[in-house]
Amino acid sequence: MPKYTIPVLIILFSFFPGATAQDQTWSLEDCIKYAMENNIAIKQTMLNTEYNQNILEQSKMSRLPNLNASSGYTYSFGRALDQTTYEFTDNQQINSISVNVNSGANLFNGFQKKNTIEQNRINLMASYENVEKIRNDISLNIAAAYLQILFNEELLVVAKNQLEITRQQVERTDKMVEAGKLARGSALEIQAQYASEELNVVNTDNQLLLSYLNLQQILDLPYDPGFLIEIPDLPAPDEGPIIINTKDVYESAQQIMPQIKSAEYNLEAAQKELSISTGMRYPTLSLSGNYNSGYSDIREKVVGTDELGVPIMGKYPFFEQVNDNLSVGIGFNLRIPVFNGFQVKSAIANAKIGIENSRLELQNEKNTLYRDIQQSHADAVAALKKFESTKKALISMEESFKYTEKKFEVGLVNTVDYNTSKNQLTMTQSDLLQAKYDFIFKTRILNFYKGEPITF
Repeated sequence: MPKYTIPVLIILFSFFPGATAQDQTWSLEDCIKYAMENNIAIKQTMLNTEYNQNILEQSKMSRLPNLNASSGYTYSFGRALDQTTYEFTDNQQINSISVNVNSGANLFNGFQKKNTIEQNRINLMASYENVEKIRNDISLNIAAAYLQILFNEELLVVAKNQLEITRQQVERTDKMVEAGKLARGSALEIQAQYASEELNVVNTDNQLLLSYLNLQQILDLPYDPGFLIEIPDLPAPDEGPIIINTKDVYESAQQIMPQIKSAEYNLEAAQKELSISTGMRYPTLSLSGNYNSGYSDIREKVVGTDELGVPIMGKYPFFEQVNDNLSVGIGFNLRIPVFNGFQVKSAIANAKIGIENSRLELQNEKNTLYRDIQQSHADAVAALKKFESTKKALISMEESFKYTEKKFEVGLVNTVDYNTSKNQLTMTQSDLLQAKYDFIFKTRILNFYKGEPITF
């Protein structure tokens, strides 16, 4: 990447409408807290949890009897059937109204509803664990990005210190050339070294800016050049072996890591699916009831008799008709499955496959967790060994460079040897920082697997 790319990007981003200056530095806890409240992936997973909650509530409500009411109006003329008397009329206009209320309740269906409710409850618990899994992943990503900033901060300090040392040597070399103690070529060589280290400072600063950008992107924040993090006082790795039993860490992690608990819930849900499918083999018993009535405007009733005892017909009021036409029924319905194209058999077979798949997925999650713990432990041990050996090498390298520097100042060492010694010192300092932060991150991961929060 060209050396001027990052400064140009910073200038452009500083005018971005969403960018705002930060009045305070962000600690690791601040970053994690902000992500937990604002991260889109977490919000989406929480919406899925709400969705599963609704499904659970609906499955519980399905145990209640249903109740439905309906009403209809019919206008007929010519030869028509009077629904209230079931008699045909000719050349008459009929206005009729029907009313129906019905209800039904499931009394037994092979415990399918019960098992469905339990399955939905398990799915809800699994979705809670999925939220925690996303939160853990984001927390680890934030911690890694945070440590990368700290590493680049220290690396930049090293680069600037080395640049300052070279600047001083440039001044001394120029004076020695002017005094005739060194050839002009020595001054050019040390100036070239200074230019190279100046470029290294720019590149290191660019990497620091990119690491800040990466952290803000993880937090879903618009880029802000004023965004700063707190610099904690991180102790150097302790000398000596890491006394951590990976099996003990794994045993603890199995009990608390959400990916394991989610896989266990998925296995339980698959077992409930088998119970639901098996319940389809049982008879089902349901209870039903209905209320029916109707009204017809051509229907009449006896309102009296004449002198001869002949009935006199008159209007049949609406509510009287509805009351007189009332029909109430109650019934039981028994359904016995005999043959249904082997649908139940296939459902049971597929449920068993689902159980086996969920069991394998659970084992895979456990294996992955154990591998991650072993890898983190191995990386921490390797980082500690590298830190200890590099620390010893750095002490020797610093003494060697001081000796070379003094010889260079009196002209006993040429510029090439001086630059070689200085570059080796810078590389060793960089390796020491890399080992330090590798060790810190991997040990924090191991502690995280034991249930400890990520802190620096």
